[in-house]
Amino acid sequence: MNPLDKIHALDEIEKEIILCMQSAGQALQELGKEKSSQKNAETQSQQFLKSLSSVESKLSEQINYLTQVSTGQPHEGSGYASAKVLQMAWHRIQHARSRVRELEETKAKHSHAARQQQKRQQEHAAAQQQQQQAAAAVAQQQQQQQQAGGGVGVSSGGDSSGVGGDASAGMSTN
Repeated sequence: MNPLDKIHALDEIEKEIILCMQSAGQALQELGKEKSSQKNAETQSQQFLKSLSSVESKLSEQINYLTQVSTGQPHEGSGYASAKVLQMAWHRIQHARSRVRELEETKAKHSHAARQQQKRQQEHAAAQQQQQQAAAAVAQQQQQQQQAGGGVGVSSGGDSSGVGGDASAGMSTN
């Protein structure tokens, strides 16, 4: 039964309650007369009891249905359990989406921080490389200067050796 059918069933129960009360009222009215007809009073009483029994059974049926629905038990003609499962599934999906969003934000923060750190490391490495290159260039210039200065010292030492050699040679010849 769909919800609309349940509403119609409750409307029918309400109409039967009205008939039941009318039967009870007519039975009491018949009994209140000075010349009451026992047959009419009994007919109205029987009609009242029949309506009351019908109302009681239909209301019990509705109460049992509501008891099943409220406890979440599966029951015939109800989509409550399925609707509850669907609602819980949507809730789980929303929770999963929010967790994924949080994880993506955390990942973005960490990857941004990692990129910044990597950039700083690259800049530091580049600065160290430049310093090493500058130091190497200075060392190379100093070495070139020493070689250029050492070659002049060797040639002047050679000149003095040559002069001394010539002098020694001159002395030997004498």
